[in-house]
Amino acid sequence: MNKSEFVELVQASGEYNTKVEAEKAIKAFTEAVAVALAKKEDVSLVGFGSFNAALQKGKSGKVPGTDKTYTTEDKMVPKFKAGKGLKDRVAEGK
Repeated sequence: MNKSEFVELVQASGEYNTKVEAEKAIKAFTEAVAVALAKKEDVSLVGFGSFNAALQKGKSGKVPGTDKTYTTEDKMVPKFKAGKGLKDRVAEGK
């Protein structure tokens, strides 16, 4: 599903009058989650899931087929854990 199809789905599900209103709601939600995660705050939506920022440790390794090695730095990455309601809903869709 691409963005325009998702906007149409949100418009129908949320009973928005126009696609512009639905897209504005999506942008507001994603921006709010991004701001919260940048502040290292968790966002929990009961029944849907939770978003959080987690530290991903740096690693070092060797490039296959060469003698070159590389290292990466520690960084914060976004994570999502699905809630029971979402898991059950997806499982029913089989």
